[in-house]
Amino acid sequence: MRFLVLNAALLALAVPAAAQQGASLSELAATPVVTVRIGENLKTPPDEATITVTSQSRAPTASAALEANKVKTEKMVAVIRAAGIPGKDLQTQGVSLNPDYKYETVNGRGSQRLVGYIASNTIRVKTKRIDRLPALLDVVTAAGADQLYGPNFSIADPLPLRREARKRAMVRGEAEALEYAANAGFSRVQLLSVEEGTSYRSSDIVVTGSRMRLNELPAPAPPPAPERGGIEPGQIETGVTLTLVFRMVK
Repeated sequence: MRFLVLNAALLALAVPAAAQQGASLSELAATPVVTVRIGENLKTPPDEATITVTSQSRAPTASAALEANKVKTEKMVAVIRAAGIPGKDLQTQGVSLNPDYKYETVNGRGSQRLVGYIASNTIRVKTKRIDRLPALLDVVTAAGADQLYGPNFSIADPLPLRREARKRAMVRGEAEALEYAANAGFSRVQLLSVEEGTSYRSSDIVVTGSRMRLNELPAPAPPPAPERGGIEPGQIETGVTLTLVFRMVK
């Protein structure tokens, strides 16, 4: 795996105020403390992607809308499973039911009339076959998905990347502290404490589609699926920020 170090930030601070209590200036000068903050970020291609799909159904009654949406969603899920997505990588994000109104203008005044209900079911789909994303989007839209969001890319296991970033940050942090020590006439440094923060950032490529319509408009064709090769996963940044406190030693 190829890594790319993106940036490093250095912050050298004065001796903490707490350390000054109970110690003379000469004692502090004999063993000064330097604080170094180093950030290391590694950049690598993602190995999994997530899309969110929604199916919608309209009917005159709430129960009919829910039943129609149940049938539609089950068909969509069956097609997704047949495309090679296991059940553990499918998750229902939410089921909703809302009134469906028709807006009219009568004698110059706007009004709304209840014409039925809209039932929706949103499912999150995760796949590790990023190379098959275009085909998966084809399948989902052909199966009747009314809304589509994604893909969002991620790293399934970022821990190895963080371990590597942590090692690099420790090496750089000690080197920076040694430089300060040498400039001040000291020969080495002793690590006193370590604090860590993590970072995780992706360059999401988002493809959206919708077949939501107003009642008075005819139903349009399904949203076109992205062309094969039109999705670029980009790269994910994973890293750590370490705050290292060293004591300078003669």
